[in-house]
Amino acid sequence: MIETVILAAEAVSEPTVVTPFEEALLAGLVFVIMFGLGAGLTPRDFRSALRRPWGLIIGWVTQFGFMPLIAYLLVVTLLFPFFPVDEVALIALGALLMGSVPAGTTSNIFTYFSKGNLALSVIMTANSTLWAIVMTPLVIWIYGRALFPAGSDVEIPTRNIVLTLVILLIPVVCGMLIRRYSANVGAILELMGGFFGLFFIVFLLATWVPRNWELLSNTAWQTYLVAIGLGLVGITIAYLFAKALRLHPMNARTVALETGIQNGPLALAIILVTFRGNPRIDEILLVPALYSLFIVIVSTFVTFGFRRANLKEEQKIPNLL
Repeated sequence: MIETVILAAEAVSEPTVVTPFEEALLAGLVFVIMFGLGAGLTPRDFRSALRRPWGLIIGWVTQFGFMPLIAYLLVVTLLFPFFPVDEVALIALGALLMGSVPAGTTSNIFTYFSKGNLALSVIMTANSTLWAIVMTPLVIWIYGRALFPAGSDVEIPTRNIVLTLVILLIPVVCGMLIRRYSANVGAILELMGGFFGLFFIVFLLATWVPRNWELLSNTAWQTYLVAIGLGLVGITIAYLFAKALRLHPMNARTVALETGIQNGPLALAIILVTFRGNPRIDEILLVPALYSLFIVIVSTFVTFGFRRANLKEEQKIPNLL
């Protein structure tokens, strides 16, 4: 018999997956990460993107078109056929939200190491973050209606999600203003944003995993496949899509990493704020937490694969979008 998903309250002795201290730390990390994202942007970046918007358009399609669809398909393929819907409904909701948030600053780091287009990566991250105010609630509402029809016990507080995203855009704007008036301070803040994005993963590995080991060991393998597959399938499909549209290989790698590497800390923050008080919030957090752990491993292997490309041949191709 296939192992069933164990509810967090039954699976672990700890009452919650995320402690109050971790909630406070996560809030601080998200603020710094978003601040760093804004600090990496200049008016020149926007002018360059507007002159050659093709990469941004493709990235927008893969980010808000492909990723939520991938999350939906993984849920209906790996969870719903094997478990009672009411048992995995909130896990599915967490997966859907993870697939609907914008790209994270970690994608900029992996783009750099994979010899991608770093300037395009930064502006794509900012572009998806700005669009998230509209697109994240919209795609969650669309796919949520398909997953949880009328009369379902699962309610998606769309308004709260929008308000949370608006609030989290404040540090982005502040970072942009600081970069506008002090390029040196802005560069430092940009570096800090990327660093804290990686620190969040290290923090999960060092503290969250040991404390929730019993939960993780009792979680069904299908849930792991959903969390891992979201990033891996997203990167693969976005790369093939970009290549099919004849993007420069450097830009195709950038689009792939920007698409598959979602903003895990942002997804967790949205859940903690939006679903605060829900006794089963731990189930909603499960896939975003697992995704945040495994996306670094997935992205590392993908980066090694990208670096093995024939870079000398690519350098002969004009770097045009």
